[in-house]
Amino acid sequence: MKNKLFSNGLVIVSLITAGLAPTTNAKLQAHGHQHGDVFGRIMHKRTASSGSSLNITTLGAADNSVAVLPTATGVALGPGCSGSHCDPTNATHHTNPLTYPTPVPQLQHQASEVHDGRLISLPSRRRNRYRALYTSGKDAVALGTKVGPASTGIISAKTSDIKVAGIALLEADLEAQGDVKDASDKEAEAYSLPAFDASRSHPEPKVIVPRQDDGYQSFVLGGFSNPTPTASSVAPSATGTSVCPAHNGTTYTSDAGIVYQIICNTDFPDSDHPFQLVDSFAGCVQKCDAYNYNAHHVECVAALFIGSRNEDANDCYLKSSIDNPSPSTLQIQGAIRIGYASSSATTSSTPRIISSSSSAATTTSASSVSSPGVTYASGDSIISPKVAGSHLQGPSQNTPSSQYLDIKAPAGITLAKTLINTGVNGDLSTVYPISPETGVLEVNVSTQSYLGPLTDTPHLSRDGGRGGMLNGEHLFIFCDTGSYSPPTSTVEGNFLGFVSSSVAIDVGMHGLSGKTLELQDGIGEWSDNVGRMRGFAPLTTGEKAYNEALQGNGQRYAIWPESSLIPLDATTAIIYAPIVYDNVNMATKAAVFTYTGSTLLKITAGDKGGPAAQRTVNKIFDQDEVEWGCSGGLRSWGASGVGGDDGNVYLFGNVAGGLLLAKTSAATVGDRNSFEYWGGSSWSSVMPSSSSTAYFIEGAFMDIDVFYSPRHLTFIIVYMTAYADSTFYYRYLEADQGILPPFAPGGDSSSDYVENILKYKWSEQQLLFKASPGLSGKYIYSGGAHLGYYGSNDIINGGTKMLLSWTSPTGLDPSTLTSEYQIVTAEVDFV
Repeated sequence: MKNKLFSNGLVIVSLITAGLAPTTNAKLQAHGHQHGDVFGRIMHKRTASSGSSLNITTLGAADNSVAVLPTATGVALGPGCSGSHCDPTNATHHTNPLTYPTPVPQLQHQASEVHDGRLISLPSRRRNRYRALYTSGKDAVALGTKVGPASTGIISAKTSDIKVAGIALLEADLEAQGDVKDASDKEAEAYSLPAFDASRSHPEPKVIVPRQDDGYQSFVLGGFSNPTPTASSVAPSATGTSVCPAHNGTTYTSDAGIVYQIICNTDFPDSDHPFQLVDSFAGCVQKCDAYNYNAHHVECVAALFIGSRNEDANDCYLKSSIDNPSPSTLQIQGAIRIGYASSSATTSSTPRIISSSSSAATTTSASSVSSPGVTYASGDSIISPKVAGSHLQGPSQNTPSSQYLDIKAPAGITLAKTLINTGVNGDLSTVYPISPETGVLEVNVSTQSYLGPLTDTPHLSRDGGRGGMLNGEHLFIFCDTGSYSPPTSTVEGNFLGFVSSSVAIDVGMHGLSGKTLELQDGIGEWSDNVGRMRGFAPLTTGEKAYNEALQGNGQRYAIWPESSLIPLDATTAIIYAPIVYDNVNMATKAAVFTYTGSTLLKITAGDKGGPAAQRTVNKIFDQDEVEWGCSGGLRSWGASGVGGDDGNVYLFGNVAGGLLLAKTSAATVGDRNSFEYWGGSSWSSVMPSSSSTAYFIEGAFMDIDVFYSPRHLTFIIVYMTAYADSTFYYRYLEADQGILPPFAPGGDSSSDYVENILKYKWSEQQLLFKASPGLSGKYIYSGGAHLGYYGSNDIINGGTKMLLSWTSPTGLDPSTLTSEYQIVTAEVDFV
């Protein structure tokens, strides 16, 4: 009863407007305040309307926002700047990618709730927004005429595999913009070369065609597939003799440490840079490297040397594209740029062949991800879960990748002025296509040539951090993420950019030995060479254009993946993520977060570019509906077992008083019309409202994970409450007999074992883990279980261990070494 009263009666108040803001509040420099400014974070949720106005006129921020770039004299240029250096700034377009931006303010909000006569500070700009008071859209105003999707300038492109001169080429028209190091730089700094497989498929790719201005071309934004290929062996050094035909299809490392693939007797017509006069194949490749170095971008992707030309004739042809390859009788010695070599390939200035194959492209080998064994308890009764102990591992460390893909997407759209209003416009999420400027890029045969080094390792500050295991990798998926130039113990970093979501993998899996985790952001996440990010969850062109248009005014659209992964099959997971409209009034420092609906993210892992999310349904549930799946869900595996494509998916609806339940088949997770909803006694196609009391479990929940434990033959729920006590709790299903999945020995192959959570009551709440407050003294949030982390010894596989993580506010500036948030992990052991 206490939980229900709390959930229904939550009151959000502003300490700021009352002049009571504590001076220890953390700051997020990237959103809207200067050093020394102290204000609270206000949590308030409004029901979305077609439009509303809060008369915001002061500075704020937009998703994918970046700092104003400094000029050569160090003077920052703002919106009213003039001169040759004046340029609109955003997350992917910038005047000088090698220049550190100056800091730009960024908002952070702190909410407080009144509970039992006490003020309790809420830790996040989004915690408990689900429980804030609702207001109607009575202040709504009609939006004006909008730009339709036809104005986006995005058209479909086609990629195809072709074979020329005995090697496989994927037709690619790639835009260039990367930096090239010279040979002396390479001696001191080496970059790894991710392997590629020219023959692998790209499921459900999103492709874009050449942008006509400046000759920018298409690239593939697609999913990822397992297995991951690895490079082949190393061959002897090259000599001054012709590399063709003996080395056709092999790889070659230039003086600058750039890896090329040799292609013989093949031309790429009509894609020429100025012709060059050289005396050797190696000299021609050097010209390609030099061209890129001088351009500060990858603009030469192939070098063709024709040794039979007369001494005074140009014999080196630098190519901007490998489109439309055609056979040639000119005895061409060609080289297609692949990327940076490993350290072992750059220790000498002598060019060399690094593949032993003489007639085919680099070979690959693959390794599959095996599933751990599962152990079930014996007997016919459930076993009550008991906690045996725990071990705090501590705050994780960020170790970003050292490379990025130097690819620039086509220019985004510009919205009509009638659409640039304060207030929610749902069409920006539903009518417009996905922006190619957002989301993680894939490292494949099409994009490999555009690998470049990050100039510096960016410093990251972010909150959230839910995730799970997928395709053999341990993922952490974050919400708001700011990137900064590297700070020191005495000097803060400069703000670079800001996105509403990011992703990292746990490299090394150090938690298995009780150590802190190392989290690495992938190559495909970076939008430039200083560490600005593209964002994990893609935005639509409408959302992104709105954010850019109102950058500096405090309004933006954000996608916040707030739940653990819901596994879909052996290589894919899903998250139903809220689409949030963030409206910040810089005059009063107040923020209103409006839930406008949710989107479906289909997540894959295992690619060299890093985990990626496809936004398969722009908006699946609406703003006036229960937030189905935003707090997570539960996979009910069918008779084919864990990783199969049969069975159902259950979604939680976190409302005041408890959790509602919806279900659909694994094949129809993107079809809102396929869902059924639990009404208390039966399933129905009629969606309940948020006032429904047909809970499958009662309580005031903030973060939730529900899973089946083979060790205990029952279901367990792990959660944090809305009471802000830095505590993880658990309950288990008190079934009258042991529960077996349909694929387990003795299980009923026709049953849906998850249905049992509706048949039995749950145990009383029990303590799982008590976390210490963060450095700021504020309580923790965004807590969750990373199921499957410990393999066969994990709780979901019949073992005893569980990995927990949470966000811990530090009270420090995000640009400092410690950052504003710490992502902390702990191991919990069960009996």
